[in-house]
Amino acid sequence: MINKIKASLSEKILFVFLILLFIITFGSYFLLKDKCLFVKKINLNEVNFANKENIVVMNVECGNVIIELDPAISPNSVVRFKSLIKNGSYDGSTFYRVIKDTLIQAGDLEYGNIDDINYTKIGTGKSGLGLLKSELSDEFEFKKGSVAFARKDNFDTEDSEFFITLKDIPIYQGEYTPLGKVIYGIDALEKIKSGNKSAYVLRPDYINYFKLLD
Repeated sequence: MINKIKASLSEKILFVFLILLFIITFGSYFLLKDKCLFVKKINLNEVNFANKENIVVMNVECGNVIIELDPAISPNSVVRFKSLIKNGSYDGSTFYRVIKDTLIQAGDLEYGNIDDINYTKIGTGKSGLGLLKSELSDEFEFKKGSVAFARKDNFDTEDSEFFITLKDIPIYQGEYTPLGKVIYGIDALEKIKSGNKSAYVLRPDYINYFKLLD
């Protein structure tokens, strides 16, 4: 007859410790893998907006980003921006240029869509609507969450590309055409994939959809 060997207290403690270690290790792996875990979700039905006609919603991987546009500062640019949003032109547009903790840029409608990215030409695409004149403002402060049209080296070359600042950048004041500001969801933008050593991102994150609230 074979006698059963009872585990000692120390062996039982060690066994429980190993089980807990296994659970924590695998749990941590899945938590770290989910980059959106701690991003606050925005429920549009729970927010009261004063000027619904100037509110736009950009949906990205980690949730909704709510932007309030300012047509009083840049009326023509806001009209263009709204028109592109309404037509779905920005849906699938990639954040091909990302400077970590500084800014993100998207809106190349010709070469920057997730379904047909041209890495050799991205950043040079056109909307087909023509260029806009710069609408600069010495009053608009480029605080964290500012949204503005990007341009070439010269003024009056705005088209469809836009950027959002992830920190205060006061030197942009009076240099770029402001469109508005992020009022909810900046933490979702901070999770946008950035390049390792370059501002240009391979296999970038993108806009799921962009829509007018009203």
